[in-house]
Amino acid sequence: MNYYIGLSLSASSGMDSGVAVLDEDNTLILVDKLYTMNDVMFFFDNFPSLKYSKICISQVWDRTMLNGKWRILGKPYQLVSTNPLMPNRDSWTQRYSTRGCEYFKSLTEKGVEVNRFELYLTRQSLHLNSSYKERSPADCKFLQQTLKNEWHIDLPLNMMPMSQLEAIVGAILAKENAKCPENIKVISHFKGFDVIDFIHKPELVAV
Repeated sequence: MNYYIGLSLSASSGMDSGVAVLDEDNTLILVDKLYTMNDVMFFFDNFPSLKYSKICISQVWDRTMLNGKWRILGKPYQLVSTNPLMPNRDSWTQRYSTRGCEYFKSLTEKGVEVNRFELYLTRQSLHLNSSYKERSPADCKFLQQTLKNEWHIDLPLNMMPMSQLEAIVGAILAKENAKCPENIKVISHFKGFDVIDFIHKPELVAV
């Protein structure tokens, strides 16, 4: 049996990363929270069916930047690296962090399939984006209910951590990539990994 692992990786160990594992029957068999990269490495190194798994890991927003509101607001959008009046000190225009890339590369060298995904683009592709403030309790509840009602994933009634719900999104993408690769596109490349997304929303996760 194959397994599909989603990892919602946080920017630092001060925030929780979520991990979720789906099986062939679309049953959620594991969800957990991880913090440090040692936790992430321990999980994958001790997962008994790693060689039968497909992994999808979220892109990590680089939170390191200089002080200043305009830099915080401009970092994801402004292409200023060629403007001599706005020097790119300390790589503040770098959008994504390289956290964990070396370890994930070692997994691919062992024959494990690893892809990356942009969480917010994938949520939009699956119609899982809400009108609520990002990662607020209302947004969290919306995502949990939609995954349960539209994707038929058996989730508990109490509110789950957002990181775990985001990891489930990654697991869904990993499964679709394995079952229906024609519905998957490569939107970019990052540090040797393909960043993938849906071409269109499937009616149901392939089983």
